[in-house]
Amino acid sequence: MKITIRFALIILLAFSVNQTRAFAQTTTPYLPVGKAKSKKTVMAIPATLLVAETPAQAAARKSLLLTLENDLGYLDLFKLLPPTTFIEPHSAGIAPGTFKISDWSSIGAEFIVKTQMNVSEGKNLSLDAYLYDTSNGKSVLTKRYLADIDDIKAVAHRLGNEIVEALTGLPGIFNSKIAMSCDRTKKKEIYVMDFDGTGVRQVTTHSSISFAPAWNRDGTRLAYSLYTRHRDNNRNIDLYEFNFQTSKIKLLSNRTGINSGAAYSPVNDKIAMTMSFLGNPEIFTLDPGVGNATRVTNSFGFDVDPSFSPDGRKIAFVSSRSGKPMVYSMSAEGGNVQRLTFAGRYNATPSWSHTNNKIAFAGWLDGRFDIFIMNPDGTNIERLSKNQGNNEDPSFSPDGQFIVFSSNRSGQKNIYVMNIDGTFVKRLTFGMGNCVGPKWSPTLK
Repeated sequence: MKITIRFALIILLAFSVNQTRAFAQTTTPYLPVGKAKSKKTVMAIPATLLVAETPAQAAARKSLLLTLENDLGYLDLFKLLPPTTFIEPHSAGIAPGTFKISDWSSIGAEFIVKTQMNVSEGKNLSLDAYLYDTSNGKSVLTKRYLADIDDIKAVAHRLGNEIVEALTGLPGIFNSKIAMSCDRTKKKEIYVMDFDGTGVRQVTTHSSISFAPAWNRDGTRLAYSLYTRHRDNNRNIDLYEFNFQTSKIKLLSNRTGINSGAAYSPVNDKIAMTMSFLGNPEIFTLDPGVGNATRVTNSFGFDVDPSFSPDGRKIAFVSSRSGKPMVYSMSAEGGNVQRLTFAGRYNATPSWSHTNNKIAFAGWLDGRFDIFIMNPDGTNIERLSKNQGNNEDPSFSPDGQFIVFSSNRSGQKNIYVMNIDGTFVKRLTFGMGNCVGPKWSPTLK
C-alpha cells in the first residue's frame, strides 16, 4: 500500500567517527531483541517544539506525540517516562549543544527523542528529529521529514520505525498492515487494518466468500481466493489480486477446481498456491504476468498452504502424504522434500518468518488448535497458546517479533497478536463478525 507522504529524505547522519556503539557502524544493535530482559529501556519523548504556535500545528504536535508513544509502547521494549518527571527548561533546543543531557540522564532516561516542527504555506510540514543516547550525549539518529501536515500520523509511524531500526537493527512495523477475511456484512470479504487494529478498510465487495489473503513483497498488491460460479454454473474457487495503487482487481487463475492458498515469493513476483485442475490438490507456482503454472508437488495426499523461506529458495507446506496432515519443506522447484512435524492429529498453515527464520504453524493437540513455532528443520518446537479456544492461521510481523493469528477464545473468531514467545497477547478486531486468515504485510513505504 502506498503511503502518500512526500518525504524529501533529507537524511542527516550525525554519528561521530569514534562512536563504536552506533548500530550504523557496527553489527551489534543497542537493544538486542528475542532475549529476556530484566527491565525495559527507559525513553523520554518531550513535546515537539513549534516554530510558530498555531491551532493546526498544536493539533499536529499532539497527534505526533500520541502516535509515537502508542507505537513505541506497542513493542513492550520501552518504558516511556511521564512528562511530569521532565525537568528540562522550555528554552532548551533539540540540536546538540542546545540542551543539557544531564537533565535527562538524571531522571533515568536512557534515550531521548527530540523533535521540532515548522509549517509553511499552510500545509507544508518540516519535522526535524533527533534520537540521543544519554550515556554519551551523542545522537543515534538525526533526520528531517517533509510532508503535508495532514500526513502527520504517517510521519510519526515513519519516525517510530527508524527509531526501532536504529536501536534494534530490525525493521519497524508501524507502517505495516494486516489483511484478513471477515463476515461483518454476512458475507466474507477481505479487509485490511493497521498493525494495531486501527484504520480498518474493506477491500472487496463480492458478496460471496473471499478468503486467504496474501501480500506481495512490497505490499502494493494482495492476492485472495473467491468462491465464484463459472459459465456452466459450477462453483469454483478462483484467485484474484487487488492492486492498492490503482484499486483495480485482476483475475489471476480460474482453472477448474481449487485456486487458493497463495503465497508470494520474497524475491520475485512468483506465487506458490494450491490448484486441483489435474485432480489432486497440489502445490503449483504461478507467474501472474503470463498466467503460466508449474507443478512442484506430486503426491497421493493433498498438498496445501505454501509459505516461502526468506531467500525464496524453499517452501514450507502441509501434506497428507503420510496419512495425517503434517508440515513439510521442499525446494522452490519441488525437490528435497523433508517432513518437519510428526506430532498431533493435524498441522496446518505454516508461516515462515522472513526475519528470524522460524516457522509458525497451527497444530491440533488436546482437542483444539494451538499456535506452535519451530526451527526450519523441525527442531525446537514450542507451543505458544494453550487452553484459550482454537488458535489458527499464524503470520509473522515484518520484524519477526510478533505473530498475528485468529482465535475463538472470546466466542466469535477474532484476530489477535502476540509476542513470539506467546506473551503480550492483544485482541485487534472488534465488531467485525468472524475474522480469519490474517496475513501481515511487509513494512510499507
